[in-house]
Formats: sequence, structure tokens, C-alpha cells
Amino acid sequence: MGAIERNGYLFEPEFSVISQNGAIHVSHNGRFIEEIRFDFSGKYPEHAKIEALVDKYCEEHQI
Repeated sequence: MGAIERNGYLFEPEFSVISQNGAIHVSHNGRFIEEIRFDFSGKYPEHAKIEALVDKYCEEHQI
């Protein structure tokens, strides 16, 4: 799963199958902003869930 770019912001997901959790690192112009943590079940997090988290972040921060 690759990075998602929105209006100059970069959202880079990473996850651990063993721990069943992950994070999306948010950066803007190469500067780290924050980390969005999430849990999942199965082999991989659903792409739709990651997209939904990015959409929610963008709405809340008016990106």
C-alpha cells in the first residue's frame, strides 16, 4: 500500500500484521505533522479504511 497525496500533504501508511495495528504518518512539505493510529484484523488493513481515515483527517483539518 503506497502513500496518498492530498493538497500537498503526504499520508504514508505502515502496519504490523503481528500486532494488528498500524499508523498513517502525515507530513506537509517534508515536515512530519502527526501520526494517525488504527487497528485492523486479517492479513492487511482494508484500503478503504485507510482512505476513510485520510478523508476524515482532511475534513477535520480542512485540507
